[in-house]
Amino acid sequence: MCLPEPSFEQRVWLVINAIPRGNVASYGDVAHLAGHPRAARQVGRILKHLPNHSQLPWHRVISQQGKISLSGTRGAVQSDALRQEGIEVSEAGRIDMKRYRWRP
Repeated sequence: MCLPEPSFEQRVWLVINAIPRGNVASYGDVAHLAGHPRAARQVGRILKHLPNHSQLPWHRVISQQGKISLSGTRGAVQSDALRQEGIEVSEAGRIDMKRYRWRP
C-alpha cells in the first residue's frame, strides 16, 4: 500500500521541525526545502495559522534579510525564544544570517 504524498503544508511543517535549536531559516529557505522555492509568502501564511498549542519551532523562521517580520507581542515572543536558544537578536530584530542560518 502506498502512502499519499505529503501536502506542501505538511512538508513545511517537517522542514521547520528539522531546523536545529540555535539556528534559523528564512521563509524562502523553508519553501525551497519543502519543494516550492517561490512560495515564501505561503510559508508565512501557514505559520500564521498554526494552532496556539503547536510545538512547531516557528520562531526559527525569519525574513531573508535576517530580520524578524512580526511586530508587537508576537515579534517580542519570537525574539525572546531565539535569545533563549543562544541566538543574538539586535534591538532592531536582526539576526546574523551568516552565523545562524541553517544549512542542511
